[in-house]
Amino acid sequence: MVSIKTTYRLGQLPGTQVVLKYTRPVVKRKSTRTLTTTPAPANVLERSFADVSFLVGMLLDKFLYHLPLYRQHQRLEQNGVQVARSTLTNLVKRSIELLMPIYQAQMQSILLSRVLAMDETPIKAGRKKQGKMNKAYFWPIYGDQDEVCFTFSLSRGMQHILDQLGDFSGVLVTDGYGAYERFNKQNSELSHAQCWVHSRRYFDDAQKAEPEAAAMALAYIGRLYEHEKVVRTQTLTGHAKQYYRYQNSKPVVDAFFHWCYEQRQHIDLVRSNPLSKALAYVTKREAALRIYLNDPEVPMDTNHLERALRVIPMGRRNWLFSWTEIGAEQVGVIQSLLVTCKLHGVNPYDYLIDVLQRISCHPASKVEELTPREWKEKFAANPMRSDVENVNYGR
Repeated sequence: MVSIKTTYRLGQLPGTQVVLKYTRPVVKRKSTRTLTTTPAPANVLERSFADVSFLVGMLLDKFLYHLPLYRQHQRLEQNGVQVARSTLTNLVKRSIELLMPIYQAQMQSILLSRVLAMDETPIKAGRKKQGKMNKAYFWPIYGDQDEVCFTFSLSRGMQHILDQLGDFSGVLVTDGYGAYERFNKQNSELSHAQCWVHSRRYFDDAQKAEPEAAAMALAYIGRLYEHEKVVRTQTLTGHAKQYYRYQNSKPVVDAFFHWCYEQRQHIDLVRSNPLSKALAYVTKREAALRIYLNDPEVPMDTNHLERALRVIPMGRRNWLFSWTEIGAEQVGVIQSLLVTCKLHGVNPYDYLIDVLQRISCHPASKVEELTPREWKEKFAANPMRSDVENVNYGR
């Protein structure tokens, strides 16, 4: 008897492209002596050499794996494919334009949320002058159904918040940036909650100047997060979650702000002291920091949003900037869909292959069905495939 031992190894081939060949009959009518060619198979982009699989590959390489187009162009050349970089840029632009209605539908869904989180992160977009780029901002908005949209603005002013949220009447969770507070004053229907993590950072910065006091503040905030961990572990929701916070977190919050008041009475604590700045920060925002205690749907912080927007700083390290403001807006469109795919466990390749082909025949009145959250329920089980996936390569 011979025993068999199997060994497995992971291998990799250089990145390759496939040329799809479509053979179509040309028919000559005897009566008119005219030639008729069978129409070519439908393509996502009219009169384009690029199959949907090539388009999706470019989008994922650039926006999911942060591989700039010039590097993709180098890889294509190494594989013997001659395509101008301007052509690659145009293909990306046209593909994202097709996804714009889906992005807009997702934004409408987000604005129906009762609890929103909002933040801002900088980006360089458009030339200010030779050798100088404009400083602009993405303002991601996170809804209560785990959807996110990256809105774009050349400004960090309150006007953009007003343009995006308008008369939103739910709870808005943010950091301590003053533009949100000014927006809150203009919208009486809004409840403005603020982030405990941003408050914690001020005390963290004060550790060198006032180690004992800073450690006490961090201990209070740490206890609050221990209670939130229990909430997650026990999967508490609704009234049970609110009651647990009232019984366990509220006494800690009360003690924390009482401690802050006592610390501010010390006559030797000057304004320039980092601890003084931390105490002033949280005291000014006490009401906003307490909101989560009375509403089980409100998170303690904006960590979920900061995790979602991480793709922007990661991208900045690779593609550095956007040549135009329109290009930056398109970055926001595609990243909104890719990040939402991740939040809902949707394969981004399957999703983009499907929707780029489906959008031309899908009813415009039901475009919300193509957002990642709804697509997962309606189409993920049997998505449309590309011709590349349907070809047998003899493997």
